Amino acid sequence: MKNHGLASLCRLTKKTDKERARRDTATNAGLAGASADVVDRYGSGVKEHIVGYSGVDNELGTSNERGLKRISEYRRGDPKTAPNYQTNTRQQAGFAAETKEVARRRAEEAIAGKKPTTTRTDDIIGPDGQKHHVNDQLFDITTEVDAQGNPVPGASYQMKFVGGTPKAAVDKMLSQDYQKYIDNDVKMMVPSDYYDGMQEALDDKISDLEGQVKHLKAAGKSEAAAAKQAQLDKCRTLKKNLVKSKVSNAEAIEARNNAKWSTAKDIGRVAHRAGVEQAKIGAAIGGGMSLIRNLVDVCKGEKSGEEAALAVVGDTTRAAAVSYTTAFGGAVIKGTMQNAGSEVVRSLAKTNLPGYIATSTLEVGKTLTSFFKGDIDGVQCLEQLGEKGYGMVNSALYAAIGQLAIPIPVVGALVGSMLGYALSSASYHVLTDSLKEAKFAREERIRVEAEVREAIAMLREYRAELEKNISLYLKDTRDFFDETFSRMKTTLQTGDIDGYIASANSITRKMGKRPIYETFSQFDSMMVSDEPLKF
Repeated sequence: MKNHGLASLCRLTKKTDKERARRDTATNAGLAGASADVVDRYGSGVKEHIVGYSGVDNELGTSNERGLKRISEYRRGDPKTAPNYQTNTRQQAGFAAETKEVARRRAEEAIAGKKPTTTRTDDIIGPDGQKHHVNDQLFDITTEVDAQGNPVPGASYQMKFVGGTPKAAVDKMLSQDYQKYIDNDVKMMVPSDYYDGMQEALDDKISDLEGQVKHLKAAGKSEAAAAKQAQLDKCRTLKKNLVKSKVSNAEAIEARNNAKWSTAKDIGRVAHRAGVEQAKIGAAIGGGMSLIRNLVDVCKGEKSGEEAALAVVGDTTRAAAVSYTTAFGGAVIKGTMQNAGSEVVRSLAKTNLPGYIATSTLEVGKTLTSFFKGDIDGVQCLEQLGEKGYGMVNSALYAAIGQLAIPIPVVGALVGSMLGYALSSASYHVLTDSLKEAKFAREERIRVEAEVREAIAMLREYRAELEKNISLYLKDTRDFFDETFSRMKTTLQTGDIDGYIASANSITRKMGKRPIYETFSQFDSMMVSDEPLKF
């Protein structure tokens, strides 16, 4: 009998552990559903970096003149013998900078929920389907084109990665070779690590030229003063039109020399941002759900306040970690799927399947880890893998339904996916339990059936007690309010102010609070008193 009780306790413990693990997986499924918006936006950002590398946009059905992969294959000679090796490398790094700039800007537009519009002028497709601005004389990059497919001047840039130092870059851009950009008031995009230095160099030149112009005018040398004034105006125009690129000199060189690594780093940065943003959402969701569960446990006396607080902190941290992993992995998967050659795969990228793939990978990893550690056997491993795969797929379906039913970002997807997992998990267990029961020995079946009958009897007893308590509480409360409101109605009809106050105060006491005043005279005294009214 003692051994039987111990065995029952062990089974109960295992059941509790399974329920906890199932609840955690359901929560993870909910967090995956809540990541839909973040994965979608940041995944689209990842896609732009993939396009920047390959030069092919399968989603739009277009190809760019230059992708980083193609640029990295340009010839530049042997680094030891070719006299123009460094010059060629720097020129090709300029092309890489243009491509990388466009990819980063388009990624930011996608992350902001906008349709990306930034493009290299080489890649502008006109109304006739042709590219008319390859090697445009004024602009390299634009964020807006007109109806005829021409770059809009105020939204277009010339990119110049020149000079060995910021000062050298300023001197070169003030030379006669760059006069057409000054004359046409073109915005000049320069390396991010040169921008501040170039601004300082221009400030020095402007200050010096202003002094010279003033001195020459004072000396009556109007012709020389006019020449210096022209130089001064040129410096001011260049300073006004300088634009800080999103790419540095070092990044441009890296993109030319190691295009794959450069692209991978950008994808990693975007995915990390997605993870951080979703981790905040996940912490709020996981923490909120944990807070409710643990408050109930405290009220039932199953946990102390300190235990509940620690549990909430732990659950919040886990939810944040899971959300980070889901969004990070989901964004990378989504971006890859969005630019896939297969139209079917691109269509799937429009759903939250990438987020569920990332979460499923995490869940499968947990199961395999338990198996390799020896915590579960092969049969249990296969059961869990089947359950989680089945549950996650159904969660994706119910997430879509939940979002339609509850059109509030995050909430609808969360509720839907949680419901989906709960329903699918329940149906899965009914099936697997039926299969397992068929293999029970007769004695084992009799024992299990006895325990089930005992559990059912206990549930019925608790349910009857609960229904009785609820019925008594509701009847007592309903009768109290019926009687009180009836008295309040009577006192209003008869003008009995003190009677009305007494009836209202009885509701206050019923709710466990203390009335502020008992009679109208007390109320009147309080209103004319200088003492503050305390509720």
